[in-house]
Parts: sequence; C-alpha cells; structure tokens
Amino acid sequence: MSQQVSQQTARRGGAAWALVITSVAGFMAALDNLVVTTALPSIREDLGGGLHDLEWTVSAYTLTFAVLLMFGAALGDRFGRRRLFIAGLTVFTGASAAAAMAPGIDSLIAARAVQGVGAAVMMPLTLTLLTAAVPVAKRGMAYGIWGAVNGLAVASGPLVGGTLTEHISWQWIFWLNVPLGLALLPLARLRLAESHGTGAPLDIPGTLLASGGLFGIVYGLVRGPADGWTGSLVLTGLLTGSALLLGFILYSTRAKNPMLPMRLFRSRAFAGINAASLLMFLGMFGSIFLLSQYMQGVLGYSPTEAGLRMLPWTGMPMLVAPIAGILADRIGGRPVVATGLFLQALGLGYMAVVATADASYGSQLPALIVSGIGMALYFAPASHLVMSSVRPSEQGIASGANNALREVGGALGIAIMASIFAAQGGYETGQTFVDGMRPALVTGAAVVALAGIAALLIPTRRRTERQEGPAEPAPVLETAAH
Repeated sequence: MSQQVSQQTARRGGAAWALVITSVAGFMAALDNLVVTTALPSIREDLGGGLHDLEWTVSAYTLTFAVLLMFGAALGDRFGRRRLFIAGLTVFTGASAAAAMAPGIDSLIAARAVQGVGAAVMMPLTLTLLTAAVPVAKRGMAYGIWGAVNGLAVASGPLVGGTLTEHISWQWIFWLNVPLGLALLPLARLRLAESHGTGAPLDIPGTLLASGGLFGIVYGLVRGPADGWTGSLVLTGLLTGSALLLGFILYSTRAKNPMLPMRLFRSRAFAGINAASLLMFLGMFGSIFLLSQYMQGVLGYSPTEAGLRMLPWTGMPMLVAPIAGILADRIGGRPVVATGLFLQALGLGYMAVVATADASYGSQLPALIVSGIGMALYFAPASHLVMSSVRPSEQGIASGANNALREVGGALGIAIMASIFAAQGGYETGQTFVDGMRPALVTGAAVVALAGIAALLIPTRRRTERQEGPAEPAPVLETAAH
C-alpha cells in the first residue's frame, strides 16, 4: 500500500520537476557553505575583524544549519514537507539579502546565522521530497544527479565567490541567492506534491540540548586561540557544551519521540556512514577554509584565480559523482565511499608536504586532483547509503541526522583547524601562514583517513540482505541497513 501511495505521489508531483527544484535548492544551501571562503580577505579588508570573526562568518551558517537540521526535518514530517520547504526557502532568501546589505561584521554574522536556519529547514526536505517523487528503480540515478549538483555547488563556491568578489563586490555572493530563491518559490508551490511523516510530536527538549551543546563546543573552539584555552568563557563553552551533548544522548535513548532516535545507531551501517560523514566534512571544510586564504594571501592569486585553481579539487564531483552513483547501485556504496575517503586523505597529506611560501601550482595540482576524485566518490553513494539505511517512514529523520552531522563536522573542522593554525603560525608572513597551515592539513588528512576506516564498518549488501530478509522493500536499489 505505501509503495502504491508513493508511486501516486510521484506521478502527481512529477519526478523531473522534483529533481530540478530539490537540486537547485540543495545547490543554494551547499553553495553558501563555501562561497564565502574566497571572499574572506575582501570581507576582512572591508568590514574588519580578526581570525575568529572570519571563522564566524562561515561557522555561524554551518552551526545553525547543523543544530536545526533534524528539527527542520521533524517540522516537515509533522506539518507538511512541501509547506516547510517553502518556508525554509523564504527565510534563506530573505537572510541572503540581509547578508548582502550588512553594514558591519557583526550584522553579517547574524544574517549568516539566519541563513543557516532557513537552510536547516529546507535542505533535509530536499531528499525526502525527491524520494517521494522518484520511482524506486530510478532513485540511485536521481541521487547521483542530486549529488552532482551539490558537487557543483562545492566546486563553484570558491570560484563564484572569488569571481563576484573580484569583479563586482563580495556582497554579490549573497545577492546571487535572491533571484534563485524567488524563482523556486512558485515552482515548489505548483510542482511539488505534499507529503507527511509519522506525525510524531516535536522534540523541543532534544533540540535545545543539541543546539546548546554544539554551540558551546564550537564557541569554545573558535574563541580558544584568541582568549586562551584556560579563559573562563572558553572553558565554560567547552565543558557546558560537552555536558549538554551528553545529556542529549541520554535523553534521546529514553524519550518517546526523540529528534534523533539513538536506536538507529545500533545498525553498524547507519553508524558507519554517519561517522564517516562527520569526519570527512571536518577534514574537508577546515582544509578549504585555510587553502583558499593560502592561495590569495601567500601565493598572491586574485580571488578568481584562487577559485579556478581549486577547481581540480572542488569541481571533480560534477564529473565523477554520477558515475559513483551508478557504481553504488552495482557494487554497493561501501567500497566506493571508502575508496573516496582514503584518496581525499592522501591528497590532503600530499598538499601538506608540498605547501611552501612560494610553491608552484604544478606542485599542488596532483594533490588537488586526488582530493577531488576522493570527494566525488564520497558524495552520491553517501546519500544513497543513508536513505537506504532506514524504513521509508524514517527517511526524514535519517536525512536530517546525516546532514546535521556533516554540518557539525564542517563547523568543528573550521574551528579545530583554525585553532591549530593559530597555535603554530599566523598571518604575519607567508612563512608563518604555511607554518600554521601544514599541521592543520596533516590533521585534516588523518581525520579523513579515520572516516575511511569508519566507512569500512558498513556491512556489505549481501550480508545485510541475509540479515534483514524481504520483510519490507528498501527505498532504493541498495538495501544495506546502513
């Protein structure tokens, strides 16, 4: 019966329109994770601020995005996924305009935080709306296209940010979202079919515990280098944040309708892909945050030149992600994802070795290509693994949890690697920047290698099929209980 309803919904909403609308919305949310990176030197010159302020222009977005993702998915399940998708898109578009008009660094950070709120409601619903609209047999390909478009956002983030900053102004990296958002709003209203989840009550205590815990930890990591690790506010943030997160875990094991059911993590596969996602984004985001500044501040490239030179890394998902999705359908997601993560770790480690104050682009190119192929092999199969790891009624929760952990990884990665950078180097000269960046990149490589090990914990497709049996059809071709 549920499969029949799903197919009727797919016909009514239109799979092609759902793919276009959700992919463009995902593109906007993913673009704003990295579009700021190549504009950071210009923002610092225009609005002022130190390293911790620059971190917050990125982290304010990733943090609110991360802590409210699961809540956003739950709101969609309860009140209607299309309705909440439109609401999130409206907030995101309005906050983008506010960021473009920000008169100072504090107001920019505030607008970025509101952007993250809108993205948190919009982003997890893209995959659930897409899953509801696309027939089962075509979901692997649909996730591959969705992953490729998200890869395009990662690719074009530094390039778009650099080009707009250099040739117009950094404000246009935010104005760009406004016409896209205004075009998507009527399309979403007319072309997406409404759907609901289980209708479980909202988990307000869980949301407050998770939000407070993550904010405390990221605040402590961002302020640590500037205020000292023994500073009262830094220690309070780290200790309180850790206590609140522990409380969130304990609460979620006992709550009747938790935002994130801890029972999902009893599955080796679900736990493995989510651990891999968190660690991968931790290593990747922290590295891009520093490398985009390295290319401009140390090597002397313009914002556009820096964005172009990062394309072999960030642009590879456009080319490889659809192929990775097809491979995942055929051989399972585990070997594809694990291979990609180990390649990305290798690329980051190589970059740490060759980076100098006067390094040639040719010496960096192999590291960028290897990292790019690795990131591309991860993206589409990871989404595939997550959505196929749970029952259809839990896909909203699974999507929200995975996206939240990715964004938590990104926020932590920037905070941790900027802290390592500040402890070992600084902005004084090109050499001091490299002195700080190298150990940060080595840390990033080690973290992404750990992500590859976590991916190897995911059971193989055949083994999982034997364990689960045919009781309930899986939502996608790969039926591992990840």
